[in-house]
Amino acid sequence: MTNSPSLLDRVPVIPVVVVDDLGDAVPVARALVAGGIPMIELTLRTPCALDAIKAIASEVPEICVGAGTIVEPVQAAQAADAGAQFLVSPGSTETLLKAMTDTGLPHLPGAATVSEVLFLLEHGYRELKFFPAEASGGAKFLGSINSPVPAARFCPTGGISTSNVDDYLSLPNVGCVGGSWLTPADAVKQKDWDRISGFAREAAALAR
Repeated sequence: MTNSPSLLDRVPVIPVVVVDDLGDAVPVARALVAGGIPMIELTLRTPCALDAIKAIASEVPEICVGAGTIVEPVQAAQAADAGAQFLVSPGSTETLLKAMTDTGLPHLPGAATVSEVLFLLEHGYRELKFFPAEASGGAKFLGSINSPVPAARFCPTGGISTSNVDDYLSLPNVGCVGGSWLTPADAVKQKDWDRISGFAREAAALAR
């Protein structure tokens, strides 16, 4: 099993970032590091995503760069070849789990129901992505399953913001959250890297 227990314990918030312009990738990563968040999840939702991962891995070695939105087995190998250091999937299938495992990289498979959590526990996973968090019951759902399923720890993602992040981080079965509010689209478009560093600084100070 390549699911590293350290993924959930590095930062309170893993920035979930969509890069539309390859030229923004490195500055965004550097802005996050400057704010005290040395971790980034680049989603594979744009044509330049793999190149963005490659650029960050090459030019910002102080950040741990991962690939998110792994939804096809082939994407796992592509992300690994681009330099990703961890993988995140929104859901889980047998073939997707095998593809991520075959890369040798730590990864967070996605789950949204108790049955999916049990499926992943049976496959040896203890650290999971809970997605889409708010739409799937949010912090109340995770709090309610902690007692019957104490072995699972989560990185909830989806609909999390400064208004509810504390609700998640206060739970015993949540190690960190995934959030897009650290790198808002308008800040990236305006190349306001100082603003992003400020959001990262606030996120790094969150209590867990």
